[in-house]
Amino acid sequence: MADQYGHLPRSPARIMLATKWSLQGLRAAWLHESSFRLEVVLFLVIGPLGWYFGQTGVERALLIGSCLLVLSIELLNSAIEAVIERYGAEQHELAGRAKDMGSAAVFVLMMNVILVWALIVGPRLLPH
Repeated sequence: MADQYGHLPRSPARIMLATKWSLQGLRAAWLHESSFRLEVVLFLVIGPLGWYFGQTGVERALLIGSCLLVLSIELLNSAIEAVIERYGAEQHELAGRAKDMGSAAVFVLMMNVILVWALIVGPRLLPH
């Protein structure tokens, strides 16, 4: 979607504002979302392992990138939950469905992490 200036590139000041808002979002997720904190800690452990076990740039990108995708979708899932909670804590079928689907998206990407790591790292750890 175009902003008030159309599709022109953003100025450095606008880029700085966007960066500020992104950092505020990361801080909010860290402060309010235990799942996000857990996934960050796991990333801090397995991210360097991905760098170590990846033998090529593509392997490293897959090993580390698959973990970053989980963090990204966890942020979106948390955003969905925050919007739903904004409108009240009463039970509603559509609100429950939206929350469950957000959680399922995180789960699917976690399965992707397991698959990527099993296919790339697994053969190196198993005896021939």
